[in-house]
Amino acid sequence: MSLLDKEPVKRVEKILKEYDHSFNIIVLDNSARTAKDAATSLGCNVGAIIKSLLFKTQKSFILCLVAGNKRCSLNKLKKFLNIKDISMASPDEVKTHTGYTIGGVSPVGHINKTDILIDESLNKFEELFGAAGHPNCVFKINFEKLVKITNGKIENLTE
Repeated sequence: MSLLDKEPVKRVEKILKEYDHSFNIIVLDNSARTAKDAATSLGCNVGAIIKSLLFKTQKSFILCLVAGNKRCSLNKLKKFLNIKDISMASPDEVKTHTGYTIGGVSPVGHINKTDILIDESLNKFEELFGAAGHPNCVFKINFEKLVKITNGKIENLTE
């Protein structure tokens, strides 16, 4: 079975194609499970890799999209969301909430509605790459389209 036939990858592709028919899923020979691996495979700056990080609050989940060379700040998230407790979602929670396994969590196509925050540092890259439902699959997008397709809010989220 080709990676492009896997359900999570098809889900991402459907959303991308509905938004802009020119989007394509890129299948990498090597895993892009980490931002560093993806950047090496693509020959790009690690900051151009979109890390999709799912966080859990008492009431909900929130997805933060940050540059591959940055760390998401829990303190900034707490302030922005005006809450006391927030933590990384567990691998099981990520799978249950987004429908993706860690390493393949896409910025789009989640099985549950999720609020999305986008770190402003991603704006400095002309081309960005996001996971496409599998650790070996990515797609290329620019910042403006990323904001539109995810309906995300732009914030300063990193340390």
